[in-house]
Formats: sequence, structure tokens, C-alpha cells
Amino acid sequence: MIRRRPPAHLAGVITDLCAYRETMPGRLVQRETASLVVPLVISLGSPFSIALGRNPGPSDRQPSFAAGLYPGPVHIASDGAAECVQVNLTPLGAYRLFGGAVAELAARMVDIEAVLGPAAGRLRQRLGETTAPGRRLALVEDFIAARLARQPSPEIAFAWRELARNGGTRRIAGLAGEIGWSRKHFSGRFAAEIGLAPKVVARMMRFDRACRLALAGGGAGWADIAAEAGYADQAHLAREFAELAGEPPRAWARRAAASDPRLALRQDG
Repeated sequence: MIRRRPPAHLAGVITDLCAYRETMPGRLVQRETASLVVPLVISLGSPFSIALGRNPGPSDRQPSFAAGLYPGPVHIASDGAAECVQVNLTPLGAYRLFGGAVAELAARMVDIEAVLGPAAGRLRQRLGETTAPGRRLALVEDFIAARLARQPSPEIAFAWRELARNGGTRRIAGLAGEIGWSRKHFSGRFAAEIGLAPKVVARMMRFDRACRLALAGGGAGWADIAAEAGYADQAHLAREFAELAGEPPRAWARRAAASDPRLALRQDG
């Protein structure tokens, strides 16, 4: 796996890019928690099997696709021969690339040609003609940069950044009032440009903050993390982990500890 940050001209559009290749045959299974990025995956090998909120089956094989925000765990399986380029877009960046189609991508996976046209198929062909990971990533960067023809509305861009700045703890009614819209109008416009309603996105942001606090370590327990992330109590945090990660906090922490040495969390939750 080769992962890199985007060039300066795509900052704010892309969080990171990854060239991925499996080299050992055998069934590989992983689970990702609810995420605040919009992935664009261009498959160059055996397709992944992916399902939202459940284990994938034989009918869940996904070739090249774009997927919107989803408030729940994503289950992924591969056969050891998967190969792809993945671009993780910010929700505002996804709107710049996909326009109003972001609403159709929410909690779905859609073939890239359905959202980006035949040019996406030609891009996949060009990626398959080179095996150099850096060259593949550069081709995708150029493809995306040439198609950023839209801008999110200033009000929705402001609302997203305010929610992110406050870790999802900002009151939606107050934010709508600050913009000068009714809550109903604000929620509808937000979902049209981001993919999900602001209340759902704020919930995902609180969860994301809790995960980052856990990874930062420092000996904090789950009760302290719950309070700092804006949850009513530790039990509330545990319920959110069950729904957004698909497992209790302690189980998530054990998995994270196996792959992330930054995790230094007392196992008390």
C-alpha cells in the first residue's frame, strides 16, 4: 500500500490517495467504521466484496465505484488478488466532482461511469497500462483536477466547516439561524450537497472525534473521552460505537491497537 496526501491544488478536495495491491491468495476480511470521507475506488484486479452494515455475500462484488457517506460500519472482503487506486474525497470536494449526484451516493456504491461518464472507464484503462503506483496516483489527480467544475453553496460550506470545527456538537437549529435559513430548508440543502442530513453528519463527527481522542491515548478512559466528544455519558458512547463501528469500544480498541501503535487507552469501557 502506498498512501500520500494530495498536491496543494487539491487540498480541501482530497484527504489522501492510496495505491493498493494484495499479493497473498486467501480470503481477507476487514471492517471500517463510519467515515467522513467519500471514496472513489478504481479496481485493477479482483473486485472487493463490500456490504453496508452486514457481512458481504457472493452478490456483493463491487468493481470500480464511488460511495457516499454512510452512518454505519462497512464490511469488506477480498480474495488476495485485489488491486486498486482509492481516492478519499472530502464531502465538499465530492460535491465539486459529482455535483448533485452526491445525494444519490449516500449509503450506496455506484459504478464510476454512472457518475463520471465514459471518461472514467478510459481512466481505468490508462491506470491498467502502468504498474508504477506514483504514476497511477498522478493520473487520478489530473483526472479529478480537470473535473472540478462546481462549487458548494457558501452557506453549506460554512455549515460543514462549523460542524467540523466544533466536532459535531454545534446545535443544528442555531447553525441554520446563523445562516438565515429555516431548519427544514437548511437540512434539505445540506443533504442535497453533502449527502446526509446535518444531524446525521454531526453524529458522525462526534464519533470521529471520539475515535481520534482514543487513538491520541494519554491514558484517558472511555468516560473522559465520552465527555470530551460531547456525549451524555459513557453508555451513550457505547451505543454509538455499536451502531457506527459495529462493535463495542473495547473491541474496536483491540482491533485498532493491533494496527495502530498510537493507541494507548485504558481498557475500562
